Amino acid sequence: MNSNIDAMSATPPASTWPRPQRLAVGPLHRMAWRELGQPAGEPWLLLHGGPGGACQPGMLRPFDLSRQRVIAPDQRGAGASRPRGRTMGNNTAALVADLESLRCRLGIGRWSLLAGSWGTVVALAYAQRHPERVQRLVLRGAFALTRREIGGLLLPSVKRGQTLRAPAACWPVRPGTGVPVALARLRQLLQNGTPGVASLRALRGWGLRETADAMRGLRRSLRHAPLPQTAAIRRDWAAQQRSQRRALAALLRPGMRRSDRAAWGKFRVQAHYLLHRGFVRPGALDHAVRLLALRGTPVDWVHGRFDAICPPANSARWAAQGLAAGGPVVLHTPPCGHLGGEPAMLAQLRVCVRRTLP
Repeated sequence: MNSNIDAMSATPPASTWPRPQRLAVGPLHRMAWRELGQPAGEPWLLLHGGPGGACQPGMLRPFDLSRQRVIAPDQRGAGASRPRGRTMGNNTAALVADLESLRCRLGIGRWSLLAGSWGTVVALAYAQRHPERVQRLVLRGAFALTRREIGGLLLPSVKRGQTLRAPAACWPVRPGTGVPVALARLRQLLQNGTPGVASLRALRGWGLRETADAMRGLRRSLRHAPLPQTAAIRRDWAAQQRSQRRALAALLRPGMRRSDRAAWGKFRVQAHYLLHRGFVRPGALDHAVRLLALRGTPVDWVHGRFDAICPPANSARWAAQGLAAGGPVVLHTPPCGHLGGEPAMLAQLRVCVRRTLP
């Protein structure tokens, strides 16, 4: 669900990533957004993961910016939105209202949505509330907000490998802890405006866990990738390993760094949303899938076969529901993990996003 690890190597140059503009959305929040590409082109809304993540330059790679217009907002309390880490007035219904306010501000009649991980929840919620404003959806690595998924992110597991077992004493969630208790503990640690020692270790440990889960998918995709893709996957693997080593070295380092401040905001928002199961009522996402099918809205479900964060069964189930309701639905299962920048995933996203609708 981490949008930062989704923005992998070979990202566009920084010159293509403008400074954010901000839109006041209620008395507490100012939502940051960026606009890129062809102003008169096909409009796309880009929704990042998290919760609490942010849009990154690497997330532009599926688009053809010479003919497509991309709107890339950071959700409430996340990324460049202000105030960072603010959870008051922050829920999924508010995120949907923010996107609709942005659409009105830009004068866009209908737009298409590209969303990844947690962003797929926001995309489906938006499509359910404003179906007439959605041209089509491309949904990557769908997140279903199940207890299994959330527990996989937070509960101790030997699957993350020896590199994460060494600092396990620093992770505030102990083996045998239930998901609600784990989330309540993490949320409590991250509520203070100035993180203490335990809070710093928690947010650094959370980042390590995300990286480890992403690397599990990368490792499996490397075993099954065609030869032309293996070099790129090895480069990404090496980059993730370097990042993990730096994070492990900094785990017990005293004092707050700039990266800690960004992680504090991100995981504060993430704990808030996960504790409330995304502020999504049971069955609401299923209803959104059926509504899109009945309206004839095209949906591409793209899910890596080796995704170790969000089970591929999520997309398979929703694609089957859409097809059963007669919708123009396609399920794609490239041989890769969760990351949007893996070669097989990126190739499939490019095909879906750049396809011209009849």
